[in-house]
Parts: sequence; structure tokens; C-alpha cells
Amino acid sequence: MSKSIQVIPLFNLALAFIPVIIVIVIHYFWSREHRMAVYGVSRMLGQLLMVGYFLTFIFDSESAWVVLTALSVMVLVASWIALRTVRQKRLLLYPKALLALVIGGGTTLVLVTQGVLNLSPWYWANYFIPLAGMIFANAMNSISLAADRLEAEIGRDVEFNEARNIAFRSSLIPITNSLFAVGLVSIPGMMTGQILSGVSPLIAARYQIMVMCMVFGAAGISSACFLVQIRSNFVKESP
Repeated sequence: MSKSIQVIPLFNLALAFIPVIIVIVIHYFWSREHRMAVYGVSRMLGQLLMVGYFLTFIFDSESAWVVLTALSVMVLVASWIALRTVRQKRLLLYPKALLALVIGGGTTLVLVTQGVLNLSPWYWANYFIPLAGMIFANAMNSISLAADRLEAEIGRDVEFNEARNIAFRSSLIPITNSLFAVGLVSIPGMMTGQILSGVSPLIAARYQIMVMCMVFGAAGISSACFLVQIRSNFVKESP
């Protein structure tokens, strides 16, 4: 089995855009909303090219301060994006979303990098940054779903504790579905990448188990922390 992953030539990579173009054409003729799809694909392309150069710089720097700076930016941005669906009190809820991400995502990241993987140095960027990205992205999505569902339930005059419970369950639906589907319906990205690069499927499975545990834990803890903190924003305590 080859130990090096195949490099994709740019011409071959361009072939991957054929299905994308087909979908955009269908968008154009069916809904006339193709501009959003074009914008989304263009943004994806630009962001991934930029992050490729950015990660190369981080990996080559071998500096703890560079890694921590990148991590801080990720958390600050993720906290704001998590509240994208909130129509009111977004600025007021931002510090609470940030704290929830730090508690849920940060503790999970430390446990995985320093306990499970025992990285040396502790800030080894090749592992630290990609794992942080997965953790905080899933925690961000969980908080976003929780905030959106809680606001909807409160708007229907549901009592806060019941609305909180509903919001918490809803926030975990995507990651719970992925727990049921992994290995049967899909082979996740990290496992696929490792197998393509020549790693034994058994070793790749161990890494994927670690990933599934960390994203489920980070998502659930972050969502719960956020919902606990925002009670005072939705419930007026009796004097």
C-alpha cells in the first residue's frame, strides 16, 4: 500500500467543478437563484485557497504564539457566527456564546491533544489547528441550533425549562445522526483522508472514534453551557 497521498493536478481538479456547474445551471433555469450558489462556490474556493497558504505559514512557524493567535481568531469568529440566526439580543448573547465555546470546545481540545494524543510540543500545529477547527465548528453549529430553537419555542410561549430541553435535543440532532451513520452510511473525512494516504484502516478507525467523541462532547457541552447562561435573558425573575 502506498504511503504517500496522490497529488491532484490542477486540470484534474477542474473536472470536479463539472457537477457544480450542472447544479448551477439547474438553479438558473428552475429558480433564478443561481447567484447565491455561484457566490457560495466562489467563496469556498477563495477561502480554501487562503486557508491553505495560511496553514502552511502556521505549520512552518513552529511558534506557540502563532498557534494560540490562530486559535483565538477561530473562537471569536465562531462565537459570532453561532448567533447568526438570532434576531434579537445578538450582541448581548455574544459573550455567553464565547464562554460556552471556550468551556465546551476548549476543554475538549486540551483533553484530546494533551491526553489522548499527548502532543509534543503541546501546540504541534499540524494536529492542533485541524482538531481545533473540527471541535469549534461543531460546537458553533450546536450553539446556533440551540439558540434558534430556543428563540422559536420562547416565541410560542413555551416555559423556559421545557424550551431549553427542546433546544438542547435539537442542537444535537446533526451530530447524533452522524453517530448512527458513521461506518454504515459514510466514511468520515479524517478517516477517508488517512486511508487515502496509506494509513491502515484499523488505525484510521481509532482516530475517527476520537474525532466522533470529541465533536459530540464539545457540541453537547457548549450547547448546554450556552443554554444555562442565557436563562436570565429570557426569564424575568420575580422580585
